[in-house]
Amino acid sequence: MPTTQLELDRIDSGKADVVVIGLNGKLSLETVHDFIETMRPEPAPVLILDMSKCTFLDSAGVGALVSIFVSRRNHGKKLILVGLTSQGQAVMQVSGLIKLLPLYPLVEDAITAAGK
Repeated sequence: MPTTQLELDRIDSGKADVVVIGLNGKLSLETVHDFIETMRPEPAPVLILDMSKCTFLDSAGVGALVSIFVSRRNHGKKLILVGLTSQGQAVMQVSGLIKLLPLYPLVEDAITAAGK
């Protein structure tokens, strides 16, 4: 059985204080440990996660997003989510986190909002 993969691709935001990371694959129980280990130390003041290619999000993935969000907020940094799929939106809605985490449809929208 193949292992579940999650690729993290750095995308140029055009701004020094904004880092955009594209998630490609599943953010699930099998991938959250490496995801958290990679994302938590990110020094950028604003971290935008492009979720448009995240093919699956489970409760462990939501927990990882919350962990990163809280860690960043406690250090005066921002986390913004972009491009949630319909499945991702449903999971976030059920968990009630759709009201907590900043969400935007497009990376450009998030970059603009980050500058405010």
